[in-house]
Amino acid sequence: GQKYESSRFHAVADNNRVLNVKISATNAISTALVQLLAASALAGIVFTATRPAFLNGMTAGKFMSIFMAMAGILPPLKRMTNVQSLLQRGIAAAQDVFAVLDEPCEPDSSTRPLDGLRQGIEFRDVTMRYAPGTPPALRAASFTCAAGKVTAVVGRSGSGKTTVAHLIPRFYEPESGSILVDGHALGEYQLASLRRQISWVGQDVVIFNGSVAENIAYGEMAGTREEDIIAAARAANAWDFIAQMPRGLHSPIGQRGFMVSGGQRQRIAIARAILKNAPILILDEATSALDTESERLIQEALARLMQDRTTLVIAHRLSTVEHAHRIIVLDQGRVLEQGSHEELLTRADGAYALLHRMQFSAPRGD
Repeated sequence: GQKYESSRFHAVADNNRVLNVKISATNAISTALVQLLAASALAGIVFTATRPAFLNGMTAGKFMSIFMAMAGILPPLKRMTNVQSLLQRGIAAAQDVFAVLDEPCEPDSSTRPLDGLRQGIEFRDVTMRYAPGTPPALRAASFTCAAGKVTAVVGRSGSGKTTVAHLIPRFYEPESGSILVDGHALGEYQLASLRRQISWVGQDVVIFNGSVAENIAYGEMAGTREEDIIAAARAANAWDFIAQMPRGLHSPIGQRGFMVSGGQRQRIAIARAILKNAPILILDEATSALDTESERLIQEALARLMQDRTTLVIAHRLSTVEHAHRIIVLDQGRVLEQGSHEELLTRADGAYALLHRMQFSAPRGD
């Protein structure tokens, strides 16, 4: 793709060059025009002041006053030629800035606090689409995530699994239907209180440019005792590689964690979730694209993390959800099946059984 990307770069660079030449040409023309007008005005004043009709009442002092006044006006006039280009640049930049500032804030007018989870999370006929006119990501989906249990959501790519995970912390609002937490609509809870009860471990782990300790004890957890951070790292199977780093917990890991591997980033995220100790846990493809050893270590850490928590697991690999208390099978945003692993496998022609056969059927030998 080198030739293709090079041509794209040159096209953008040429367009940028043309626009800058236009700006420079406009500035040059306006500067020359203003100087020409100023010089013409000065010549006109000199010409008029030297006419016989004016000479009788014109003294040398008056003549020099007028001449110096005109000379003093020239520099401000020259500077005014740059005002237009500066204004246009400022207007263009302001449009981008105010487009962001004018975006509406997240709706958060409720005052009901959420302290723990006792009954669970229920989806009632939830329909969700990301933009008007696009196909729904969820279509009248109804299911329950019982408190203290593990609920898994499986299905093909594009079936709406991640959308389910995004709706619980209110990253998006459903188009219709309702999501209930402990019997109350999700929108009734104060946003900060709701998100304080949720730990999230996703496929794309968010790592900040700081030390390992700062990434584990992040946000409201900043200032946590080092002993507690180490305990969380041990529980996440992360302490082995952290202890080998030059400065241990205080070792920098770079922007987006480029100084550690993908599996190590995942374990740092799990340690963060363990340290937060929230009652609701969302795992969005937390073990995808990892090698066997990293997946085994992360699975062990997740098993500890999921104890006594209401857990929602989004997964492609069915091996990671076999022990879930309830499995939800999605297809094109619709709930096709619900039940435990054993119950769904008994339906030989069911969607879950088909997915299971596709993933676990071994090729026949000759």
